[in-house]
Amino acid sequence: MTRILFFEPRIPGNTGNTIRLAAGTGAELHIVNPLFDFEDAKLRRAGLDYADLAVVHLHDSLEAAFAALLPARVFAFTAKATRSYADVTYEPNDVLLFGPEPTGLPDEVQFDERVTDRLRIPMLPGRRSMNLANCAAIATYEAWRQQGFAEGL
Repeated sequence: MTRILFFEPRIPGNTGNTIRLAAGTGAELHIVNPLFDFEDAKLRRAGLDYADLAVVHLHDSLEAAFAALLPARVFAFTAKATRSYADVTYEPNDVLLFGPEPTGLPDEVQFDERVTDRLRIPMLPGRRSMNLANCAAIATYEAWRQQGFAEGL
């Protein structure tokens, strides 16, 4: 199944919502160096009753995350990309990489040699970004849809 990778997320509620997403879709959630307390009440509330149903891995660094996830295709999601997430044929074990709120992925992560491609989720002109958990859900469901919603129907 698809693997979601959050690089240094900053808003516990988004991570909690993504734990629910992982539990509901079978995706794995990998988190690099969370900058908040993983026991945060907002994270627990958003992920309530789902943490035991989700596969969540914490990594001390991006290097540690890549060591655990590769070899795999890694798609970095950024509003600066030109290629749409909908133009990719996703494969099992692909990694969907998202950056912290509100800055997004730093250039050194987006352009890391292990990143397969940079993708964007279309928005109306003049909009800066979308919610991290929503972006993860959009991309994860597209990957899962392409794989026939394996075991989900």
